[in-house]
Amino acid sequence: MNHLPQLYFSKLMRAVVEFQLIEEEDHILVGISGGKDSIFLTYALAILQKRLKKKFSLHALTIDPQFTKDFPVERIASFCKDLSIPFEAVSVNIADTIEHTPEKNPCFTCAFFRRGAINRYAKEHGCNKVAYAHHHDDAVETFLMSLLYSGQIHTFTPKTYLDRSDITVIRPLVYFREAEIRDAIAIHGFTPIPSPCPLDGTTMRQDVKDLISRWEKKDPQIYHHLAAAMRENAVGELWPKAQTRDEMLETYRAYKKKSCT
Repeated sequence: MNHLPQLYFSKLMRAVVEFQLIEEEDHILVGISGGKDSIFLTYALAILQKRLKKKFSLHALTIDPQFTKDFPVERIASFCKDLSIPFEAVSVNIADTIEHTPEKNPCFTCAFFRRGAINRYAKEHGCNKVAYAHHHDDAVETFLMSLLYSGQIHTFTPKTYLDRSDITVIRPLVYFREAEIRDAIAIHGFTPIPSPCPLDGTTMRQDVKDLISRWEKKDPQIYHHLAAAMRENAVGELWPKAQTRDEMLETYRAYKKKSCT
């Protein structure tokens, strides 16, 4: 388990170098769910640890949200052991929290408590960075979701400093397409653990993923155009921000006065 094709390694290094994701003596906590994305991230970082000149340490953490009673933590632990990465699993009863707060979006609740548990663990164990396995498709989908469902031009960034917790979040897989990570299963040999989430496949993200897929069948450039639009230099002509009633009052009075003379 020490092989990574050159194309994959190049994409990993491009993200690390372009966004300066890893520094000397970093202590990186890897969030690993057992799915294809986080498994590949853990595998790729283990290889990078051996090949990168900068010295950094890795620690892996699984958050068990208790959606099921038989979550196969042992398989993840064995995978990390083979990579010589310290591993621990922590149970957080997210399922119960979602059940007792039906008025809140379950995806938001799950993400909120997962991040909170991971950040606390990172601080308690001296980790200054947390690595997540978000890939390029995730970024594009988040960008479109934000536009469609919140009216904002926004997506997550490859590197984010959290000032409240003094932790930096890094996403080393931002240049990988999801299909490439799926193909990487043949490289690391770990059969992904199906998501225990009861809403898996029925979320807004899945709707957006399906929407992009349908658009691509009509125009193969759709995905690439969305990806290009995420960059800061892609912003063109936009309307000014909406003014409040008070902000418009002076202008309104001037118009009214002029119309009465």
